[in-house]
Amino acid sequence: MKMNVIDKNLKLYIPIFQWLPQYHSGLLKGDLIAGITLASFVLPESMAYATLAGVPSYYGIYCCLAGGLLFAFFTTSQHVAVGPTSATSLMIGTTVATLAGGDLQRWAAIAALTALVVAVLCFIAFLFKLSSLVNFISDSILLGFKAGAALSIMATQIPKLFGVEGGGGHFFGRMVSLFQHLPETNWVVLSFGIIAMVLLFFGDKILPGKPVSLVIVIVSIIVLSFTQLASLGMHITGEIPAGLPSLAKPSLRFNDINGVMELAFACFLMGYIETISAAKTFAIKNNYTINPHQELLSLGFANFAAAFSSAYVVSGGLSQSTVNEKSGAKTPLSLIICSLTLGIILLFLTGLLKNLPEVILAVIVLHAVSGLIKIKELKQVYQLSKLEFAVAMVAFISVLLFGILTGVLLAVLTSLLLLIRRISYPHVALLGRIGNSIHYSDMERHADNILIDGIIILRIESSILYFNEENALQKINYNIENYGGNLKLVIIDLSASPFIDVAGSKMLLQLSNQLKKKGISLKVVEALSNVRDIMRKQGMEEVIGHISRMVSIDDAVHEFETSKS
Repeated sequence: MKMNVIDKNLKLYIPIFQWLPQYHSGLLKGDLIAGITLASFVLPESMAYATLAGVPSYYGIYCCLAGGLLFAFFTTSQHVAVGPTSATSLMIGTTVATLAGGDLQRWAAIAALTALVVAVLCFIAFLFKLSSLVNFISDSILLGFKAGAALSIMATQIPKLFGVEGGGGHFFGRMVSLFQHLPETNWVVLSFGIIAMVLLFFGDKILPGKPVSLVIVIVSIIVLSFTQLASLGMHITGEIPAGLPSLAKPSLRFNDINGVMELAFACFLMGYIETISAAKTFAIKNNYTINPHQELLSLGFANFAAAFSSAYVVSGGLSQSTVNEKSGAKTPLSLIICSLTLGIILLFLTGLLKNLPEVILAVIVLHAVSGLIKIKELKQVYQLSKLEFAVAMVAFISVLLFGILTGVLLAVLTSLLLLIRRISYPHVALLGRIGNSIHYSDMERHADNILIDGIIILRIESSILYFNEENALQKINYNIENYGGNLKLVIIDLSASPFIDVAGSKMLLQLSNQLKKKGISLKVVEALSNVRDIMRKQGMEEVIGHISRMVSIDDAVHEFETSKS
């Protein structure tokens, strides 16, 4: 019995034990091709993102190798691939620059420590079942944030495209610095980069999902190896250490670094959102389900592995996951094959990468992040809701002015403030009868509804809480004061109020007492069970009578009309 429980828990929390025993040879071909293709795609992309983070380019390979290996054991997604992403890489690069004080060794140590803190945050969120917290960040805010992040990232890479020095602490500062250095443009570097950009753009259009960037990397290495371009100001990545990343704990403790917690929290939020977004996308497309709660665990172990492998924060990315899915991946085994392929490259082929031009890495980043700017979707948000578009623009401008780290934290704050604002001003609908039926709806939307003489029917369309009960009461009183007739009964429909707290129930009790002094009765109808319970404990039944789930609006109206006759 005990062994069965252990076996069940292993399969529940380590999903590889669910699908691996059922694995068959028919799946291997797809996973093998997908794993090798994925490795060839993430190799240049991860190296490019590592330069954004300010760490040696090969740290990006370590991220994919270590993070992807453990992620495969715990994920419920068949297609999500993890590695460094553009947004988290730039957050780390811009924030750690200040924390490290220019010390490259300390820079790398802080990046690894950040991954460890992200892992801990994932484990805490998993234990306390906090996976739904990221839902507070709306899609509209993410659209604005990602567009701002894309421009910020581009501003760090465009100087490399022109072969000039970059500078500035935010987007506008970097652009000013770029214009100041434009007269120093290295036309060899710029021409090389533009040719690569054109090839990459058209290559992705003609061969979507194929490792076009790897082909460009190989060609550029060959060109640099057999020409004198390097002597014309073309910077190269240089020697990459051969061998697998060494396993060691981060050399710094959390107490040694002020500011890591804020950075890690932002990376955790962005990383989990990106991972779940990709996972849901491919689960829907391929008709299977994922467990968002379990993905906290998989992301936690991926970052734990990265922290102990000289790497930094990893998360699921849409671009690499798309390559994985389009290449025929059937199970997370493709991630393990990808890690093994990257391991072989690190063991035997690193010498071939030393002549990789840095401008090619910049081009790969520029091409990758350009897809984050969703003009069509922003237009659609503008058409649907001016308010949500305005909030998206707040996130967009915050990132450009204050950087990605502050931008993502402001995006979270904006999301929460928007949610609180919506709940703080609940809609209180004045209801009227629909013709001669027993149904009632909002008079504001259906002006031909019939008002009942002597009765006001109001529906509170929100939970009634301590921070919105006063606004709800004001709207109730407004309708009562503007009735303009001989009011005898106020019916409060609570069918759209899923929860009521102590302050909310006290407000309704006070309302009933005020109305009673004016000779007006109050009737509460269609309240949910937990709402009825707290109102009974508040003593409302002693004032307004029994609060029953069986009484509808029409029942209360019929009872009133019968009592008049």
